Amino acid sequence: MLGIAFGVSSALAEKVNIAVAANFTATAKKLAQDFKKTTGHDAVLSFGSTGKLYAQILNGAPFDVFLSADRERPRKLEEEGRSVLTSRFTYAYGQIALWSRDDKFFNGNKLSNEDVVKLVMGNRVTRFAVANPKTAPYGLAAEQYLKKLGVYSHLQGKTVYGENIAQTYQFAYTGNAELAVVAYAQILGNSLGQHWLISQQDYAPLGQDAVLLKRGQSSEAALAFMNYLQSRDAAVIIKKFGYTLEPR
Repeated sequence: MLGIAFGVSSALAEKVNIAVAANFTATAKKLAQDFKKTTGHDAVLSFGSTGKLYAQILNGAPFDVFLSADRERPRKLEEEGRSVLTSRFTYAYGQIALWSRDDKFFNGNKLSNEDVVKLVMGNRVTRFAVANPKTAPYGLAAEQYLKKLGVYSHLQGKTVYGENIAQTYQFAYTGNAELAVVAYAQILGNSLGQHWLISQQDYAPLGQDAVLLKRGQSSEAALAFMNYLQSRDAAVIIKKFGYTLEPR
């Protein structure tokens, strides 16, 4: 079903409407450009938190493909009969990082978990940004990490919650939080500020699944995109943007 040839004429080009988790914004835009160049089809992208996109799909939003930031929602859509059976696969594994706009905030480029505990328990952090763990898988990963450090309860009075990981980054970028847990992909290659990549051993694997929705099952563009997303060209782009293709 997914074995669609990449080359199509402009006369046959179609559009595929894709719901994309906010953490994957920059990567998805690059993939859409390459997909257009490779197939001639247009990928129309809509971004948001995984939880909110899932709710929109349940309410009939006209999406053909869902790129989630977790594995749970695509599995639920499959169980609920809203997606095409056997279409679901893991397209990337995400990573989280601590980030501050202040390029000297960490007083050094290398940290340990003990250093992080001292930092967030001290007076320098008055506002700490994370994504909402109820709707954003990256927020749940941040919660798992902070609980493992034993500082989650201490930070409750300081925590500001972003609706999604993009808003979480904006809180720190605009100075509304001194420190944030963001997606590594958001700050990879960013010369602004200072970051520390959190070990993937400190939170559950951030597997991100794609699924073909029932609305897209007869769309050549949707089938082509699902096929493209599993291609070698797409894998190169995904890894370049800070994701891994298997949990570490």
